[in-house]
Amino acid sequence: MTRQQLISQIRAKQSFLCVGLDSDITKLPAVVRTAADPVFEFNKAIIEATHDLCVAYKPNLAFYESLGPKGWDTLQKTLEVIPQDVFTIADAKRGDIGNTGEQYAKAFFNELCFDSITLSPYMGKDSIVPFLKQDGKWAIVLALTSNEGAMDFQTLSLETFDGPEKVYERVLKSVANWGTDANTMFVVGATRPEMLGEVRKLVPNHFFLVPGVGAQGGSLQDVCKYGLNEDVGLLVNASRSIIFASDGPDFAEKARVEALKMQQEMAVILSEKL
Repeated sequence: MTRQQLISQIRAKQSFLCVGLDSDITKLPAVVRTAADPVFEFNKAIIEATHDLCVAYKPNLAFYESLGPKGWDTLQKTLEVIPQDVFTIADAKRGDIGNTGEQYAKAFFNELCFDSITLSPYMGKDSIVPFLKQDGKWAIVLALTSNEGAMDFQTLSLETFDGPEKVYERVLKSVANWGTDANTMFVVGATRPEMLGEVRKLVPNHFFLVPGVGAQGGSLQDVCKYGLNEDVGLLVNASRSIIFASDGPDFAEKARVEALKMQQEMAVILSEKL
């Protein structure tokens, strides 16, 4: 999916919602547990209930890889039921170099046909560039995350010729130079909205994938206050607050209710700010 296609979907749906398919098999509603492939049946119902309200789905690979070979089959089937006009994100957080990176790119872009993949930049340029070679495919690079340990490294100061610089600032500026705003995005957590504003100043045109709204307590209003740009520039992810809104037979209907709440709030924000 190209940048313009993504922007067009956002404007058409009045939504920049990404639904995270963190489909933990131990948390699935009882109504799907007896299915031959319970995770797939759960995902399929969630997708059918929400696909008109969101512009992206983000399967978290850990919940599929942990199931062994069957989990990969589940992932493939899940991708096949996602509509073609919805952006897909492999939340894999890969980040290896050389031929290994090339093989990861082949696996996720050519075999599984994801539009994008999350990446860790710790090993530098040659861990990111293999994912920037295909038109319409995206590298979504960890920049400033919302987890408890994020401050261990990401906000450390570096001494440069131009003065002190945070590690996450170096990541943003470097990756922006390796790619473009048409093939790279950044992961920026919702629980630090003021810092999100600082990130936006450094990369004004790039899209951000923003986790942390919903179950983690981040504010959609704050995210938009600091993160919106002229092309919206945000994919706001919600996982547990949507997909596990109910553990009963009505789980899909309740997921839709929660997704609709977010979409409607997004529509109001877009009408006011853009």
